[in-house]
Amino acid sequence: MSKQAEHRSAWDVITGYVKDFAVLKETRKEYWGIQAINFLDCTIYFGLITVAAVFLSKELGFNDEDAGYVVTLFTSGITLSLLVSGVVTDWLGIRRSIVISMLAMIVLRGMIAFAGVMSDTPHAEVISWNGLIHGLQMNPTLPYRGVIVVASLTLMAPFMAMMQTVFQAANKRFTTGKSRSAGFTLWYLFMNVGAMMGGFSIDIVHKILDLSYAHIFTLGAVLGVLCLLVMLVMVRNEEQLYGPDETPEEEPEEDKDKPKEKKNPLQIIRDVVSESAFWKLLVLIALTLGVRAVFAYFYLLMPKYWLRTIGEDANWGTLNAINPFLIVIGLILFIPIANKFNLFKMLTRGALVSAASLFFLVVPWQIYSSDIATAHYIMAILFIVLLSIGEIIWSPKLSEYTATVAPKGQEGTYLGFTMIPWFLAKTVVSLLSGHMLVRWCPEGIGEQMVAGSVSFWDSPAAMWLILGVVAVVGCVIAIILGPWFTAGQKWSVEEG
Repeated sequence: MSKQAEHRSAWDVITGYVKDFAVLKETRKEYWGIQAINFLDCTIYFGLITVAAVFLSKELGFNDEDAGYVVTLFTSGITLSLLVSGVVTDWLGIRRSIVISMLAMIVLRGMIAFAGVMSDTPHAEVISWNGLIHGLQMNPTLPYRGVIVVASLTLMAPFMAMMQTVFQAANKRFTTGKSRSAGFTLWYLFMNVGAMMGGFSIDIVHKILDLSYAHIFTLGAVLGVLCLLVMLVMVRNEEQLYGPDETPEEEPEEDKDKPKEKKNPLQIIRDVVSESAFWKLLVLIALTLGVRAVFAYFYLLMPKYWLRTIGEDANWGTLNAINPFLIVIGLILFIPIANKFNLFKMLTRGALVSAASLFFLVVPWQIYSSDIATAHYIMAILFIVLLSIGEIIWSPKLSEYTATVAPKGQEGTYLGFTMIPWFLAKTVVSLLSGHMLVRWCPEGIGEQMVAGSVSFWDSPAAMWLILGVVAVVGCVIAIILGPWFTAGQKWSVEEG
């Protein structure tokens, strides 16, 4: 090939890349406003959810099991609320849903921040779960401090859930058929930029500024105010966007003169559960639960796992930020070609890659380095890199898949109902998370591993092996059942 031909080929790649990005010019300011809110909300969403267990233990004195129970209330409350928040979002509309959610979260985050900093001796007492429930534990400066934090976290859950369904509905509402794939992938990119900043914010607040973990919640209240301001300025029109070559779905002639009747939540639910596409989607969601749960491990298990194997000086917030950083880089390269491949294949194969990443944590740490801290940093990075490669491929496609099979006006409801298996699985994992840490990764495990006094089945590696096998098996079954999942859809497993 001549140099001129090589240059022409490279130029064609670059211009084709830019041309595929240009599809997003069909979107209007509402789409970009939602992405700005998405970034701000995800910054604090991932910061809060990642720091929750450590905050409860380090600042309030909860042990592993009790902190796990509280995080279960919080995170499972978010997932359970998605069953209802999708219907409510479709009913209220995008703007009102944002206003209600943000106002509530600003108040609740402020209460947690206030309660979190009101003790002069945050490590002096250990609060038991039974004591918390009965309100028997008193802080010397703020009575029932633990109760206030747990109640605020629990009350915050439905409003955090509502924002997730807002993003799903808005991404479809404010993109055209041509720009939808790129639009959902870009939404996922903004989400991961926020997640990356959420991870960095933990180390910035606690290690650089030397402030209490409670001030992550202070930051959350401030970002909630910014979200409201963005919504008021940029999100004003809630109508479905159509491209120049698209036309709205035509109504039957006899229905055109009838007054428009907005379905109530019960009618929406009845319509959704009567469709076979919904039940197929539910099965697919259930089979990919193991790999989706890996992201729950980032806040349920990883922080304390890293603190106990690397040491108390571990930059665990930054480690959590590596995954979204890689996602951002990968998606920038991936967006222009995301719609050129088979949707279902990308979803299932990418999920399998992410599931396999857990096995880097199963390998004996001595293979990586003779220093346990260095070894676990290397293990963490390898695990996060492979997890991220798979996530770039599959995770945004799960949202696109859900929105694609959802009938018009039912996007939020579909997302909410497909959270049923996720709620059940995450609740079980959350409830067991503290017990898993006590069983396989208790305080002092690092010193025991260095001394060689821990067997494989009593070490963290055994925990990751069990979780990894569960994740891989579900993905393999989903791949085998591919023809059934895609039957009757406009894509098929033979295409792409």
